[in-house]
Amino acid sequence: MDLWFGIWQNWANKVAVAENDSTSSEHVVGPNGGKRPYTLFQGHSGPVHSATFSPLGDFILSSSADTTIRLWSTKLNANLVCYKGHNYPVWDVQFSPAGHYFASASHDRTARIWSMDRIQPLRIMAGHLSDVDCVQWHANCNYIATGSSDKTVRLWDVQNGECVRIFIGHRSMILSLAMSSDGRYMASGDEDGMIMMWDISSGSCEGSLLASGSADCTVKLWDVTTSATVPRNEEKNGNPNRLRLLKTLATKSTPVYSLQFSRRNLLFAAGALKEHVNHTLH
Repeated sequence: MDLWFGIWQNWANKVAVAENDSTSSEHVVGPNGGKRPYTLFQGHSGPVHSATFSPLGDFILSSSADTTIRLWSTKLNANLVCYKGHNYPVWDVQFSPAGHYFASASHDRTARIWSMDRIQPLRIMAGHLSDVDCVQWHANCNYIATGSSDKTVRLWDVQNGECVRIFIGHRSMILSLAMSSDGRYMASGDEDGMIMMWDISSGSCEGSLLASGSADCTVKLWDVTTSATVPRNEEKNGNPNRLRLLKTLATKSTPVYSLQFSRRNLLFAAGALKEHVNHTLH
């Protein structure tokens, strides 16, 4: 099977898309239906589950079911390094905000910290009871958060690899994590469609606006100014402190897998996948 992932140049922004099906069409459709330039990267021997840019955009990391992570140069359009260490598929990989270091999440129940100039991991974070499905860096680069199929989120100290906090409340596997730019808040989303906002230092929930994408073919905007986490003993549908839905934006018929606010919070991009890759800007 010819497995690949691609970069598309969309106006002034580049978007990296992980792909696990060689039959998907290799083009991008813009708002007016026009095709955009793309670059394909080939080398993994299994489905590519995640791709992330370095802060300066000169490198890309990709993670795969082949148990490896690969580093690619966007200038040379070539694979530079293949990192090995995980024993099972690698579900997620994320560059640190400062670059050079990156974190990975795997089916082997571990998260790992890596340096671009070393092929073996620097730290191994073990403690989850099931797959580590997603990973996210704290803004200060001293911590990473991991979401797992064991229904918990853990916060880890990058320096010593120790777990410093466990967030409990989800009732299904955690598929996504996001950190606020100031590092105070974290959002986690699970398989049941529940989103929780966490104050990392105190556990209280504050904020302003959260955007979420889902396999139900919608993008939703939430008011998180009065939200709170859901205690485990509360019924999901009866919790008065759940996030307040502000607006639902529906796609035609395609699930939404990724969202990203711009640095100035002026827009966000929704990545949807069905036969081809669509980029919807609002």
